[in-house]
Amino acid sequence: MQGKGIIKFFAILLAVVCLYQLSFTFVAQKVKRDAKEYAKGNMAKERGYLDSMATQPVYPVLKHTYQYCLDKEIALGLDLKGGMDVTMQISLVELVKSLSNNNPDVAFNQALSNASAIAKNSTADYITLFVQEYEKLVPNAKLAAIFSTKENQDHIKFNATNNEVQAYLQDQAKVAIIQAKTVLTTRIDQFGVTQPNIQLQQGNRILIELPGVFDKERVDKLLQGSANLEFYETYENADFYQFLMNADKILAAKAKAAKTDTTAKVAAATGTKTDTAAKSNALSLLNKVKKSADKDSTSALGKNQASQNPLLSLLHLSIYPGQNNQPQLGTGPVVGQALQKDTAKINAFLNSPEVKSSMPRNAKLLWGVKGSEKKVFELYAVKLSGSENGPVLSGDVISDAGPSTDEKGNPEVRMVMNSEGATKWRRVTAEAAAKEPKKAIAIVLDDNVYSAPTVQNEISGGISSISGSFTIDDTKDLANVLKSGRLKAPAHIIGEEIVGASLGQEAISDGLTSSLVGLLVVLVFMVLYYNRAGTVACVAVVVNVFFLMGVLASLHAVLTLEGIAGIVLTLGIAVDANVLIYERIREELDHGKSLRIAIADGFKHALSSILDSNISTFLTGLILYIFGSGPIRGFATTLMIGIVTSLFCSLLISRLIFEWLLKRDKPIKFSNPWSSHTFKNANFAFVKNRFKFYIFSGVFILIGIVSMATRGFNYGVDFRGGRTFIVRYDQPVSSEKVNDVLVNMMSKETIVKTYGTSGQQVSITTTYLIDDNSDGADAKAQAKLNEGLSQIPGKFQIMSQQKVGPTIASDLKSSAVYAVLFAIIIISIYILVRFRKWQFSLGAMIATAHDALLVLSFFSIFKDMLPFSLDIDQKFIAAILTVIGYSINDTVVVFDRIREFLNLHHAKTDNPKEVINQAINSTLSRTIITALTVVFVLIVLFIFGGDVIRGFSFALLIGVCFGTYSSICVATPVIIDFGKKDLR
Repeated sequence: MQGKGIIKFFAILLAVVCLYQLSFTFVAQKVKRDAKEYAKGNMAKERGYLDSMATQPVYPVLKHTYQYCLDKEIALGLDLKGGMDVTMQISLVELVKSLSNNNPDVAFNQALSNASAIAKNSTADYITLFVQEYEKLVPNAKLAAIFSTKENQDHIKFNATNNEVQAYLQDQAKVAIIQAKTVLTTRIDQFGVTQPNIQLQQGNRILIELPGVFDKERVDKLLQGSANLEFYETYENADFYQFLMNADKILAAKAKAAKTDTTAKVAAATGTKTDTAAKSNALSLLNKVKKSADKDSTSALGKNQASQNPLLSLLHLSIYPGQNNQPQLGTGPVVGQALQKDTAKINAFLNSPEVKSSMPRNAKLLWGVKGSEKKVFELYAVKLSGSENGPVLSGDVISDAGPSTDEKGNPEVRMVMNSEGATKWRRVTAEAAAKEPKKAIAIVLDDNVYSAPTVQNEISGGISSISGSFTIDDTKDLANVLKSGRLKAPAHIIGEEIVGASLGQEAISDGLTSSLVGLLVVLVFMVLYYNRAGTVACVAVVVNVFFLMGVLASLHAVLTLEGIAGIVLTLGIAVDANVLIYERIREELDHGKSLRIAIADGFKHALSSILDSNISTFLTGLILYIFGSGPIRGFATTLMIGIVTSLFCSLLISRLIFEWLLKRDKPIKFSNPWSSHTFKNANFAFVKNRFKFYIFSGVFILIGIVSMATRGFNYGVDFRGGRTFIVRYDQPVSSEKVNDVLVNMMSKETIVKTYGTSGQQVSITTTYLIDDNSDGADAKAQAKLNEGLSQIPGKFQIMSQQKVGPTIASDLKSSAVYAVLFAIIIISIYILVRFRKWQFSLGAMIATAHDALLVLSFFSIFKDMLPFSLDIDQKFIAAILTVIGYSINDTVVVFDRIREFLNLHHAKTDNPKEVINQAINSTLSRTIITALTVVFVLIVLFIFGGDVIRGFSFALLIGVCFGTYSSICVATPVIIDFGKKDLR
């Protein structure tokens, strides 16, 4: 074996890297266990403990903080952790209307309406559909007449073409989507969610995952509120610190009064001192702050001062060391800093009636939007203006904003206001610049300060430059924030899923059980069938799982229940390469070769089949990743990584172990007495009976097509739109009785099925109010469901719920069809390139289409006959694509042997049919054994994987059986019947 040293080096290096990446998960989990032990069931204490550990070093030797380890650990998906999954769609209709200043033109508004209707069943972007519809209604009209407003005149001239207008609208749509993501990110950060996930999705959608959050009403209100951009004048820190000092005294007195019940001390403490002695006391306290900050960076005064200074023990005043290292008050509107975990408590202190009454009536304290690496946030003091105590300027006066650079090349933001805003802005900036020191103007979005630049001079003309210590990304973010006042593009929830914490814990348990049992089954089978060589395969499989988990951790992949299914399936696929190698070695030994030569030749001759089969499976995983979303992508990621790591372990790690055994003259056996002659000298007439296989497959598919046309499918909620609830009762319940109640109360399209095997759970799917986008629709649907469920005897609990809007359902259907067709085409092209004959490519295409049709037929024919759900949903499509990949994997092995035999028997006297039949029989043991290992694993997944993926694992199970059948009985006969001349 060449390059053993390099292989060993890379294996050791990969092992060290994987161990390091996985160590973060171990450390983070230990801190979480400590938090649970400390809290003893009190969730508030547990969260407080974890918050306090965020900046503490918890990693031995390397001293990484808990937050750092938490960011590096293997993240669990919502189906394992519990929480909310929200899909939001940006309303481009309202965006286009706002860019036209709500133009009343009839054709314009009709085009918007038409485009909205078409978009429900189209993958084209909304702006393109709108322009097309407008040109249909008014063929010769120019959109520039509608969009060339005062605010847009710098971008759209009155004579601009429709293509130029379309390009501008599409650019503004992208900006609005990114701006919405920025706003949503800020709101979620303020919500205090641990490890949220926010991603831009296809088109104008944003996916938001909120682990551990179950308050649906609060989340809906938080996410769907309109963005509110405002400009405020500010206080100077020197003018405001005294108010914070007084607030601290008030809170200390209040706390003391609660213990001593003495009101006199409260009255004495609330007196406001303005003389020199008061300032001296204040600076004395500042000295304490400075000294304590040097000792304890996590608080202003240290924990022992918390009772004497409730506010200032959490809020670090804005000070810095001056001359002779004496504390000096900082300049500007920042009045303090605090750790993120303390901001909620500080807010409660500042909003208490006693503290608010001591503050100026025109003062408002707001947190900055960005914190430091140690999660320290700044507190700003802004000044309310006018009779209504509001901002000096609202965001709707912004006509444009964008990143720019100053004369020195430093990043800045260019802001343009309309005429009304320019007039007010000139007055505000003149006043701010005239004061000493010069005042800052705070830019506030949703009560969060994004920037507070100091005004240097009066700004006339409405064009301003905002500079500071900005990065390029900072200027882009701030520009998007400034545009939020004008780009009115609200975000609406069109898809939602909530997974209860207990259901997530059950999913973890089921996932771990299925993984461990699946691993055990594979290991035991390999040892029983291949003797000591099976033990080598077991070592390779275990190492493969270790590498797979390490790579997932290093890529920060999110582990979902489908991802666990991918790991379990990878266990079966990982053995395939070992089976191909071992069966080839057994053949070489039967030819009389020595053990060393047989092992070398076995690895060499099996390489082509292994690579072809795994590459084809990898391609299906890649297509699944491209077209899939959410948990399905997790499955695809795990599958692709598993294929790569299994190839490394099967081809290289196994070879190293064999070399080690040979070097020490250890006995190596590749079979046990009972398995040594399995399928040996098999001579089944596959080719002769091919027409019987054609008839069987044709009849089954024909029955399936009739069933699809008449009976249809049980579509999951993600393909039909609607709401799905998993409900658990404390006693067995009749799904028919629940169905009768809910159909009468909600809609005729409500379907109730038994969920799981206990009889206590039901799955409820309904289209009730799914087209109602009003704010109260979800609450009405929930109330109606609760009303119906309460009529059934027993206590119930909603374990999880999912909402999918019609638009998402339509898009998912289209993506599913494209994914399956694209997979078949790509794999057929790959087979054509590898085997150089179109008959092989045609055979692969027909076989994969055949497998997909057989599985679809099965799901339609038996949709209501089995004791578990056979739904057509995203997971089913993932199963179909995986089946296609596996089928090609198996087909390539057969094709490879056929090609080999045809090359060996090329004389004109040899009958190609007999040669091909002999080739199929010679590889039968590999085909059956590889299929069995995968089937064993899938049976384990079906039994132990849990109710959530039972339909998914069943689709895989029957698909693998059909795939094994088609690779022998369908793909090969196609080669024979379409290539009679070429084969000779």
